[in-house]
Amino acid sequence: MQDLKLWLFVAGSLIVVALAAYAGYLLYQLYQQKQRHQAFIARAEQQQAEAIAQRNRNILQSVYIIAEAGRQEQCDMSEIAIRLYKLMTVLQADRSVNFSAQYPALFELYKVVEEMPRGDERKALAKQDRMKDDLLRMKAESRLFDAIQSELAQILAQKAT
Repeated sequence: MQDLKLWLFVAGSLIVVALAAYAGYLLYQLYQQKQRHQAFIARAEQQQAEAIAQRNRNILQSVYIIAEAGRQEQCDMSEIAIRLYKLMTVLQADRSVNFSAQYPALFELYKVVEEMPRGDERKALAKQDRMKDDLLRMKAESRLFDAIQSELAQILAQKAT
């Protein structure tokens, strides 16, 4: 009887040791998986940050080209305001812009022309309605011209930094 108890004790102990070893192995596997997951997350965050930075560089390159065209008066100020607003509001991370606060004259002109029809919609308007829109747009452009030129210079000054 004593031998049976000893045999059962040894067998039970071996089973407990085997299960403990297996549990330790599983914990080690879980630890490795967690490490791999954290490394994957870090790489994904880095790739996302690099993608955002590249996207911002591409957008800013367009912004600087448009701002330069505006400074040289190669384009209507209304078109400049629309394009800059649309581009600069999609900048992300450290390059994000509060357009209305940083560029109030451009934003004001954008607000004047944003609802005006363009392209085929404009062509479909009656001549009197087109002239009314043009007059409103030209008044806003001439009133805000100096302030917009100053804001364009401010944008181009950021290019150097």
